[in-house]
Amino acid sequence: MKEYTVERIRNICLMAHGGAGKTTLTEAILFNTGVLDRLGKVVDGTTTTDYDPEEIKRKFSINTAIASTEWKGYKLNIIDTPGYFDFVGEVKEGIRVADGAVILVPAKGGVEVGAEKSWAYAREQEIPVMFYVSKMDEEHANFNEAVEQMKSLFGRGVTPFQLPIFENGKFAGFIDVINRKAKKFDGNKMVDTDVPADMTDQLDEITEQFKETIAETDEELMEKFFSGEDFSKEDIQKGIKLGIADGSLVPVFCGAPINNQGVETLMDAIIEYMPAPNVKGTVKAKKAGSGEEIELKISPDEKFSALVFKTIADPFVGRITFFKVFSGKLSSDSVVYNSGTEKTEKISQIFMMRGKKQINTDVLIAGDIGAVTKLSNTSTNDTLCDQSNPVVLQKIEFPVPVLTLAIEPKAKGDEEKIGSGLQRLQDEDPTFKVELNTETRQTLISGIGEQHLDVIVSKLKSRYGVSVNLKDPRVPYRETIKKKVKVEGKHKKQSGGHGQYGHVWIEFEPGPEEDLVFEEKIFGGAVPKQYFPAVEKGLRESMQKGVLAGYPVVNLKATLVDGSFHPVDSSEMAFKIAASLAYKKGLAEANPVLLEPISHVEVFVPDAYMGDIIGDLNKRRGRILGMNPMEGGIQQVIAEVPSAEMFKYATDLRSMTQARGYFTERFERYEEAPASVAEKVIEEAKKEMQDEE
Repeated sequence: MKEYTVERIRNICLMAHGGAGKTTLTEAILFNTGVLDRLGKVVDGTTTTDYDPEEIKRKFSINTAIASTEWKGYKLNIIDTPGYFDFVGEVKEGIRVADGAVILVPAKGGVEVGAEKSWAYAREQEIPVMFYVSKMDEEHANFNEAVEQMKSLFGRGVTPFQLPIFENGKFAGFIDVINRKAKKFDGNKMVDTDVPADMTDQLDEITEQFKETIAETDEELMEKFFSGEDFSKEDIQKGIKLGIADGSLVPVFCGAPINNQGVETLMDAIIEYMPAPNVKGTVKAKKAGSGEEIELKISPDEKFSALVFKTIADPFVGRITFFKVFSGKLSSDSVVYNSGTEKTEKISQIFMMRGKKQINTDVLIAGDIGAVTKLSNTSTNDTLCDQSNPVVLQKIEFPVPVLTLAIEPKAKGDEEKIGSGLQRLQDEDPTFKVELNTETRQTLISGIGEQHLDVIVSKLKSRYGVSVNLKDPRVPYRETIKKKVKVEGKHKKQSGGHGQYGHVWIEFEPGPEEDLVFEEKIFGGAVPKQYFPAVEKGLRESMQKGVLAGYPVVNLKATLVDGSFHPVDSSEMAFKIAASLAYKKGLAEANPVLLEPISHVEVFVPDAYMGDIIGDLNKRRGRILGMNPMEGGIQQVIAEVPSAEMFKYATDLRSMTQARGYFTERFERYEEAPASVAEKVIEEAKKEMQDEE
């Protein structure tokens, strides 16, 4: 591939709801640029960008893939992102390094939630958008309906640049709205044809709307429009570029990528209307160490900086690090500085990616996207830069995992393999987290949804050869007491030689704080001072297990009030045992209760779903604390819900809101569990103890 100036690079992110045809469109673009000799198919597992074994098996995209190619003297970096919500982290990676987005909307079915989310992500990144109405070849394809939906959701700036022509119910060509010319598909070619008579009124109406939209982009054009003057070709191009750049104009194209119809026109439009990486001029960054905000010029002549936006832990190739150069240039066989780890990295061979194919290059300039292997101290979101000018580029904000399950090996002895496999998978996926819960002795994995965790489990098996089961995590309940009692603990043992003797009277009562509060009120040396620490230690060790269900005990105050000792047989161990005996007896008499963890939950949903959400939270024994209206017709519901009721909430919320809702959750406190819950937990705990015996 030849070298390109920054003005001739286009980084375009393809986004959509799952199944809209992004990967098929990528395939058609690659075919048209001559790098493929045939069109691969998602259903056959033969596409360039769905190359992961999991993607081939499941027949949909899981990872963001880069496909670099050339078209009419320009370099296109096509960023093919997944459409399913569980892989939103991958979408965030792709959109962060894009300079423009093409959002696909299927002609049958129209705007789905994925398209709405794609629009929001593109707006967050402040990059221009084009819509592409795909699957025009399918029966009941309805371009006009899709456009009307887009206008109602995304504003009147949504403007068709093409109108489809149908003959005998089949997609036969389109009208180029800007030039008022019609074209028909003729095999692999396009031929000029007349604008169908029954479409001239629609064309006139859209042309008028289009002129009005571009007039609003510039004062000079506005004056011309109101004076009734015709726009020149230059005026139209100027208005289109200004409108697309500021988001007031959103072009709509159409086609059927599976038949390679209407794809070349889109490719031409990407070159013509989508911005080069340097159009923004600068990129925001911070000085490493000081956090002072600076701006870096997007130019090859500046000092080098690049953001690592994706990492792949390939079991065969090793670690592949994807990055976008934001300023300066990067050469093979050079040394760069990682401002996050404060370590240098040796760059060996740089390459560009086309799916899994690596295309070697000696240099990558500002605005371009590439990859490198064998970086040992670099992870996703790190900034690589010139050591003389250490900077930190804006990081990708990944969504927090919301679904947590416990993972267990199917075969004994696989724990180590599971641990190292999970660690590698965590390295390549910032939305996946692994945690060892020391209290419940479970390995917990967290992700965005059930499908996400299912893919993780599948990768564990295919890549690292281990099979696992997933189950609900154990809830970390606690126990405490509700009344004050005074009890005796006596440990006396005679067995020839030295015996053992420890004797205590302890008052137990509800304590002011979670940890044990230990006091002593001993008069006349009934228990010598040197044994006080042993009594406290005996209590602390005993508190790890409560008397109801074996959960740790909290909020306990213990006062050593009396006891006795033997000048020869007493020892620290004897008093420790005496304290634990008093503990067991005392807690059983002090009205012990089970405490359950309560989560603070904030749910964000469109107005229309409020009734369902509140009803569902009530069913989960939740307490609604408040409701706040947010921007864009979103409501925030604040509630406190028992953590045990929240395990599958991510899945249920998605189903209730068609994936439009999201939530955050954090531990708030412990409170007494209702009798019905406590009985069930105690029964299960006793059964587990019996099984262990």
